[in-house]
Amino acid sequence: MKLKFQAFILFLCFCTVTLFAQNTNPLKGKKVLIFSKTAGFRHSSIPYCTKAIQKMGSENGFSVDTTENADNFNEANLKKYSVIIFNSTTGNVLTEPQQIAFERYIQAGGAFLGIHAASDTEYDWPWYGKLVGGYFNGHPGKNVSNVQNGKFVIKDRTHISTNFMPESLERKDEFYSFKNFNKDVHVLYTVDENSYKEGQMGDFHPMAWYHEFDGGRAFYTNWGHTNETFSEEIPLKHILGALQWAADGPALDYSKVKSVLPPDENRFTKTVLDEKLDEPTELVVLDNGKVIFGERKGLLKVYDPKKNATKVVADLSVYSKFEYGLMGVNIDPDFNKNKWIYLFYAPSVGMVGADTANRLSRFVYDDVKDSLLLSTEKVVLRVPVKRTECCHTGGSVAWDSKGNLFLSTGDDTNPFASQGFAPIDNKPGRSGWDARYTSSNTNDLRGKILRIKPTADGSAGAAPYTIPEGNLFPVGTDKTRPEIYVMGNRNPYRISVDQRNGFLYWGEVGPDAGENSTKYGPRGHDEVNQARKAGYFGWPLFVADNRAYNQRDFYKDSTWTKFDPAHPINDSPHNTGLRELPAAQKAFIYYPYADSPEFGAIVGKGGRNAMGGPVYYFDDFDANSKVKFPKYLDGKFFAYDWMRDWINLVSMKPNGDFISMERFMPNTKFSHPMDMQFAKDGSLYLLEYGQNWFAQNDDARLSRITFNAGNRSPVVVADADKKAGALPLKVSFSSAGTMDYENDVLKYEWTFTKGAKSTLANPSFTFTKAGVYKPILKVTDSAGNVTSTTLEIKVGNDMPKVILAIKGNKTFYWNDEKIAYEVNVSDKEDGSLANKKIKEDEVQVNIDYLEGFDKTVIAQGHQANLSVSAGKRLIELSDCKSCHAVDKKSIGPSYKEVAKKYSGKFEIEGKLSDKIIKGGGGVWGEQVMAAHPQLTKDDTKEMVKYILSLSDDKKVSKPVKGEYITKDNGKAGTYIFSASYTDKGGSNLGSLTGATSITLRSAKFKASSFDTQKETMKYTIDGLGEAVIAMTDNSYISFNNIDFTGIKAFSLAAFASDERTVGGIIEIRLDSPMGQLIGSGNVSKSSQAATNISLKTPLLGSHNLYLVFKNSEAKGKPLFALTDITANK
Repeated sequence: MKLKFQAFILFLCFCTVTLFAQNTNPLKGKKVLIFSKTAGFRHSSIPYCTKAIQKMGSENGFSVDTTENADNFNEANLKKYSVIIFNSTTGNVLTEPQQIAFERYIQAGGAFLGIHAASDTEYDWPWYGKLVGGYFNGHPGKNVSNVQNGKFVIKDRTHISTNFMPESLERKDEFYSFKNFNKDVHVLYTVDENSYKEGQMGDFHPMAWYHEFDGGRAFYTNWGHTNETFSEEIPLKHILGALQWAADGPALDYSKVKSVLPPDENRFTKTVLDEKLDEPTELVVLDNGKVIFGERKGLLKVYDPKKNATKVVADLSVYSKFEYGLMGVNIDPDFNKNKWIYLFYAPSVGMVGADTANRLSRFVYDDVKDSLLLSTEKVVLRVPVKRTECCHTGGSVAWDSKGNLFLSTGDDTNPFASQGFAPIDNKPGRSGWDARYTSSNTNDLRGKILRIKPTADGSAGAAPYTIPEGNLFPVGTDKTRPEIYVMGNRNPYRISVDQRNGFLYWGEVGPDAGENSTKYGPRGHDEVNQARKAGYFGWPLFVADNRAYNQRDFYKDSTWTKFDPAHPINDSPHNTGLRELPAAQKAFIYYPYADSPEFGAIVGKGGRNAMGGPVYYFDDFDANSKVKFPKYLDGKFFAYDWMRDWINLVSMKPNGDFISMERFMPNTKFSHPMDMQFAKDGSLYLLEYGQNWFAQNDDARLSRITFNAGNRSPVVVADADKKAGALPLKVSFSSAGTMDYENDVLKYEWTFTKGAKSTLANPSFTFTKAGVYKPILKVTDSAGNVTSTTLEIKVGNDMPKVILAIKGNKTFYWNDEKIAYEVNVSDKEDGSLANKKIKEDEVQVNIDYLEGFDKTVIAQGHQANLSVSAGKRLIELSDCKSCHAVDKKSIGPSYKEVAKKYSGKFEIEGKLSDKIIKGGGGVWGEQVMAAHPQLTKDDTKEMVKYILSLSDDKKVSKPVKGEYITKDNGKAGTYIFSASYTDKGGSNLGSLTGATSITLRSAKFKASSFDTQKETMKYTIDGLGEAVIAMTDNSYISFNNIDFTGIKAFSLAAFASDERTVGGIIEIRLDSPMGQLIGSGNVSKSSQAATNISLKTPLLGSHNLYLVFKNSEAKGKPLFALTDITANK
């Protein structure tokens, strides 16, 4: 097996280079930073370059730091350095905040030296392209070697980096061609394309240059592909001269910088104003600070900040099947005078004048009584829909600065008969499955974003709106609707309009196909779109960046040529509009279920639901506001994803072109963000739908996000060593983790019970009476800012003790191994399993298998067991058993029948938990289930989780003592043995759950899953996956808490078959790199076989496992690659 370690060759000896013929040394006493991060190809010359510059530093009086950690690109760190060296970096290696820190460093007078592949870096950052001078545009290698001998012509022999060179010279290297070349640079030498093959730039082919740029200095040399470059005298003198010139600028002066640093996330505060909303849809913020928002089932509400309370201002009678209901809300631009509110909703069948059309209506709002005057309704626009099938309603209402109203509408098309591709069913009676009938129909209002100008005259018979100029079809165009601004939409659920330039933004919820199909077309993508003018955006003929679907006959399920985005044709038999459509527009941002090749990790992966938020302009809000968002966000567009729970800030060029994205408040948890709007004071109001579909969710919230540019309040962390226990209960409290960003002196005040307080940071207190206590920790900084947090301590009920024991190895499992386990439970109040006061069926025992060894997933699996156990106990303590049993029908259905009926229905948890509280009937027969208003929503959710878990046989509790046979399942995975017991609780105390778990991982595991390492690198090898490269003598990897019981040997898949690896020895040691040696094995040069290492002596118990890699003769070369490790019994 031949490994391709093109990126991993280490250090050789280098020639001595000293400063030559210089009276002064601008580098003396200064520091330079070598940055070598790669996100693309990795050059083997990187460590040779690093070593050479380190040697220069030691000989010429300057110090050299090295890093591949982009987090070091922060202002405090960059200020330490006179020159930043990009050592053959590749790809996008810096985040936007890191880019800004580097821009500010250069603007302050800093210096940059780019070596070789530094020009193959950061293509999406135009500023960097100008700094480095040009972007990589290929090199020889198609029909010849990429490394050739070439002739260099020295254009400037006066510069310190070239004044020792002859008029021309020849040397061997890899010669880049460049694009977007900055003509303002000063070229030092070129390469003669007649001297080598496959040149691409012609007579003028620059290879090195320098310039002063944006306040700083920048130097680039193409030399450096080969390792030998950094042992050649001329290139080394050249690089040293470049460093001299770069370091010879003025001292850093940050008063000159222009780029704005991103604000710390801790300066933003998200405050929940209202919660447990019932499917909130859209909001609008009034100038007086009140917030009006709608809920899909028809309630219109207002939040009053002075009262810190929400009230219902109207209860519309809406049709709420499928996705219909109250969908959109906004106020008139002149609301302060006319008090008009616009609602987009689906009227119920019983409403006067109602039909199946959705309505855009105008109402008068009484802002004294906070009441919507339903009798004032004036229907502005009707959008006929079918209502007989789902899906896609759109429904967002927005305004531009000219008083034009925008309304989004969905395609009203059922997507479920199209395999997740284009719904273009051409059969008779199937118009509801053909989005060409709606979205691509120029004569239909569905699947569009409409633009109208409502008229002020509300008298009977007056036209409710006019058509502004610039819509897609002029008034009077045959077979068109003049209201259409954008067409070819699927479900533009939330939209916004840039108030300065009028650009329209929206999120487009895309189709479901997870993979591309040669038969049907491209996989599904969500889109975030930008319309600078009216246009056709492609659905259902195109998706993403105009990826075309195949034309299709649903009679035969046959397909043929793709639709043409330059000349789209709608020849659907259901089409009532024009046949020839405008050219399709590409999406602004787009991403599939999988990783996005175009936009990367910032958009995530998995379920998707794109939305379009506002564009923020700093100067548009109150200059005296203490809470408005900072200047850094000026001109950025807020794109967000309802499903993935992120909000991204999109940076754009002045013309609107995309530049980059960064996460907004990345460490803050959002729960399906639904709508957002900036208030007059520059704070952001946010609606969150909550995690469950079609339900009133506890995490459905109205929140306000403010920015604090001044002194920040303390961050308070409170904890206790006991959260529950029997009387008397002594609790040690801790404020560890409490801090202040300004490092103010903090004052602590704990309140345990009424009158019982402490000013210690970490006090103790003994509770002598049973009850539920809520101790408060209040922390005050020296500026008077106060932050408080509360704990809950249950006194009078001891926590159950759960012990899970297994025989044999407690780290690994092997295929077909019989594992004996036993659970013991004791509870101070309830008794124990041993004395039989606790019954075996009251203990939840689970054995679950998970692929891989993801510690987060394992923790979640453990939590799932707790949830099931708690739900089971709550049911046992309720009256449910009088009507239901686990597996037998009683008056009501068995729990297993309920679980089977609702299995896989994601939204059902919220509905069933509500039904337990409210009661109901009609699903399982005539018998009505009683209401349970005494139960909380949290309790009923736990009960529903337990019931639904019964659909999966593995969730049925295992016996408390038994044997289990593990299987390798063809993949490395993890078995989780878990046990929990929920006690019967005390008076007014509720139940407590004790739990424990043991995880067993596959005896074959990846070397790259190590816990710690020294001088190794992870590297993906085709066909083998991720490997660990032993880079130096005495490098190592380690694994924590490995049970050696029963293990006799380890097999290690280690390879040294690449000609640039040297082999070596693997030592197995305990607890440290210098710990007890218990085995070793040799990985010989060209080795392709596994290395088997027998242990010198049997071991019991757990130790940290260290694999130490040795070869004192490596001479800077990598030793070998290690992919898999297997523990053998």
